[in-house]
Formats: sequence, structure tokens, C-alpha cells
Amino acid sequence: MSMNLNGILPVLPTPFSAAGTIDPGAMARITAFALDVGATGVVFPGFASEVDNLTAEERETLLREVVRVVAGRIPVVAGASAPSAEEAAGHARRARALGIAHVMIQAPKSVGVDKAAVAAFYREIAEAVPGIEIVLQNAPAPRGSDLKPDVLLEIISGNSAITYLKEETIPAGPAISAILADKPAHLKGVIGGGGARYIIDEYVRGACGAMPAAEFTDVHVALDRAFRSGAVEAARDLYTRTLPLLLIQANLRMAFTKYVLTRRGILTNHICRAPLPAFDAVDRSEIDAWLGRVADLLVPAASLQAAE
Repeated sequence: MSMNLNGILPVLPTPFSAAGTIDPGAMARITAFALDVGATGVVFPGFASEVDNLTAEERETLLREVVRVVAGRIPVVAGASAPSAEEAAGHARRARALGIAHVMIQAPKSVGVDKAAVAAFYREIAEAVPGIEIVLQNAPAPRGSDLKPDVLLEIISGNSAITYLKEETIPAGPAISAILADKPAHLKGVIGGGGARYIIDEYVRGACGAMPAAEFTDVHVALDRAFRSGAVEAARDLYTRTLPLLLIQANLRMAFTKYVLTRRGILTNHICRAPLPAFDAVDRSEIDAWLGRVADLLVPAASLQAAE
């Protein structure tokens, strides 16, 4: 029986060794960090994992490591987006073989935005992998298809395997409200994206959780808990304090995530494969300055459990 998805489910980055190979030991440390600070689920691989720069063997090796460390304590959402429904179904089958119940899939741009074509794409996956739960990822252009709420509702209504929607179009708030106002019974919830840069608006509108990058999982967990306990102003304060850093992350992407995790003692380098904007000494100085302003919110690395 699968666990429901809610709260903070960080998208884990892919760590690389100094030689440029994947680093399963570092993957274990990142996963253990997410567990230790209270993540209610983890996502791998996703866009923030440099998934386009991983071989099939590399992603499966790292996904196995995530599953091993999690050991059934929280849900693992496996990224299964692919250029075709057949390939996405293959990723989903491998995830199921590892005991994973949820896969996150964005329809490829080649499918277009016609609701019949997109519905057929997801239907083919659901039929090929019985019992799988699909998180439909609706990313903004140019990466995603920017599907509109009426299109999403029709697709979801016709496919009971789609149990969650990750809505990260910009602005996501009105879309979340529209989906939740008319959602089919089998849709368990809408999850926010956008790197948690709009998380308060998403939560106010009824999002059941968020899938930000992993570097501030502890702060996002505290924000989530505050909001859900009714301490909305405390949640807003945490949001305000982290927002300058999240704005930098929007530009530097995975390089930022890995740099912060390195500064926090969880990673030993911030090597990326993906082509990213230049990252210079001024960027590092600014990030360090802003990190200093939120140091009291960050769980010290020394207090975290070591990955087994």
C-alpha cells in the first residue's frame, strides 16, 4: 500500500566525484540529510537532478541507493519523464521493481498540448504499468508544456492512475485553485514546484506539499510545519528570510544547490554536468553572505545522522 504524498519532498541533486563519475556515497549522504531534517518524501531523478545528463545505468544505480537509505520510511517519487510513453513506462516498471509506488512524469514537448494526445500519452503508461501512481508534472515553457487547468482536469478525470499533480506553471496559484475547485475524487492532491519561490501562495490555495531543491529542506520542513499548525505568520517569516537565496538559486540552479550543500558539509564538491550559467567569486561571496543571515535556521551538519 503506497503512502500519501504531502509536506516537503525535495528533489535530490546528483552528486559527482572529482573525476566526474556519479558518487553513490554522496547520494546516500544527501538522502540521509533529507530524512534527518524531516522530509516527508524524496524525489529522484528530476530536472534538478540533471537527469538529462545521466545514463540509464547511472540513474538506476543512484535510485537504488536512495531506496536503500530511505528503507521504506517515507515515499520515494521516481522521475520517469521520457521522450516517449514506452520509455517512460520502462522507467516506471524499474521503479516498481524497487518497491516505488509513485512516478513523476511530464509529457514530452513532442506530444504537444492537445488534450487528446496528452491524455493518450498518460493512458499508455498507466495501461503498461498497472498499479503505478502517476504525479503529472506540469512545468512551464520552454521546458514544459504549460497545460491549462481545463486541459489538466479532463486528462486527470479520464485516468485514475494520475493521483497527484505537480503544478509549477507561472503563476501557479490560480491554476492550483482552479484544479482543486473541480478535482476528480481520485486526485489526492496538488503539489507545488517552482523551487519553493511561491510556496506560501501555493499553500494558501490548498497545495498538499512542495517539491523544492534539497539545500534548505530543514527550513522548508519548518515552514511547512508552521503553516499546517496554524502559525502562518511564522511560516511567512521563514519564507521571507529564505527568498533572497531562492532567487539566486533560480539563476544558478543545480550549481547553487550543490554549492550550498558543500558549504553545509553534506557534499564535498559542487561539480555539475549540466550546462549552467557562469558561477564566479562574486556569486560565491553573495551566497555566503545570505547564508550567514539564515545560519540560525540551518541544522548543523555535525548533528545529522551519518548515512549507513
